[in-house]
Amino acid sequence: MISQVFILSSKGDRLVYKDFRGEIGSDAVGLFYDKVTALTGDQPPVVMTHRNIHFVHVWQGGLYLVATTTAADSSPFAIIDFLNRLAALIKDYCGALSEKTVQMNFALIYELLDEMLDYGYVQSTSCDVLKNFIQTEAQSSRPFSLLDLANVGLFGADTQQSKVAPSSAATRPLQGGKSEIFVDVVERMSVVMSSNGMPMKAEVEGEVKVKCFLPGCSEIRIGLNEDLSVGSSHLAGYGGAVRVDECAFHPAVRLDDFEAHRILRLSPSQGEQSVMQYRLADRLPLAPPFRLFPTIEKDNAGRLLMFFKLRCNLPPKSSAVNVSASVRVPKGCISLSQELSSPDQSAELQPHNRAVIWKIPRFPGGTQLSASFKLDIPGLSSASTLEVGPVGMTFELPKVTASGLHVRFLRLAPTQHRGPTQRWVRYVTHSDSYAIRI
Repeated sequence: MISQVFILSSKGDRLVYKDFRGEIGSDAVGLFYDKVTALTGDQPPVVMTHRNIHFVHVWQGGLYLVATTTAADSSPFAIIDFLNRLAALIKDYCGALSEKTVQMNFALIYELLDEMLDYGYVQSTSCDVLKNFIQTEAQSSRPFSLLDLANVGLFGADTQQSKVAPSSAATRPLQGGKSEIFVDVVERMSVVMSSNGMPMKAEVEGEVKVKCFLPGCSEIRIGLNEDLSVGSSHLAGYGGAVRVDECAFHPAVRLDDFEAHRILRLSPSQGEQSVMQYRLADRLPLAPPFRLFPTIEKDNAGRLLMFFKLRCNLPPKSSAVNVSASVRVPKGCISLSQELSSPDQSAELQPHNRAVIWKIPRFPGGTQLSASFKLDIPGLSSASTLEVGPVGMTFELPKVTASGLHVRFLRLAPTQHRGPTQRWVRYVTHSDSYAIRI
């Protein structure tokens, strides 16, 4: 007998929630996530208990599929089998199990749950039976599109572009009448790290943009890494040190030399266009850019003490900018005192969001910063320390690509235009989602 079924993202966002018996409040969702993220191991137990509530969950597709029950005689194996069947049905109907597909098809998933369970009792998990009752059509996840990154500026979101200057070329406005061409490699990184610093999920989505301000240009040639491999293929004679799982190209790109030499050829139009998009998952060539070392305890005065050491794993000549760490804290925080390792850092308590925001304008690679926070929380108990975390980070990495993709050369075909042509290649990586468990 199942009381509730809910699906959570890796960050604890509630995607689907269905209460079948009204025995347990909706706060069970937060209670489960606090318990599962408070555990030190990378593989939390499938079955957990809080008072008379039993939580059974499976982890698939970067999501928590959770069922609760108050019946002591319920079989955990039967509930696990049900959750696995639910995951399989979502894959059958939606094509994949991911946060995006669940968000796009939540109405279909609610309909599936209504047909699979009646007052908490399993009725059927057969796809052949359920298809006779399911009326909602699945919405397929839109393939990664050239437009996905259109709202991401070269050096951050629109509100941040004026703050970041990865190169001198980027700080200077384009001059009328000048012949210039820019090739921009823009990437977005999504990472979930365990409490011991190991990545549980890592994904990079990126694109290569061309901004052309040439009076006339018949063709340009963009050479990428010679050791670039796509999917499971590898170029003969190369080590395949740089890999992407999949890539797609603008229709105007000519790929005659791509397979053999990793060269893109195109005749760019005036203005900006995206010429290549790519995705890399799970096995990133470099360590995640940040590692957090937390210490959480309660002092004798009844205050919550949080001490964090944050290390930047970038090379010494690189820096992260606009770094922000959001630390989830227990309910009821009324004041915050802080000690930061450098004067340019800042921190603030946001009680309505249950978060302490730690901001670092510039973070050089190979260095470590620290912050100490003391929070006054009426009625603080030792168990309240388990409510701290996870930590969500946002940042920008100028001159850095998380995938390792780089431009070897940018060559222009001869034209009748006379005068010097300036060519610029720029790189930046943004955080799309970066979560660290404590």
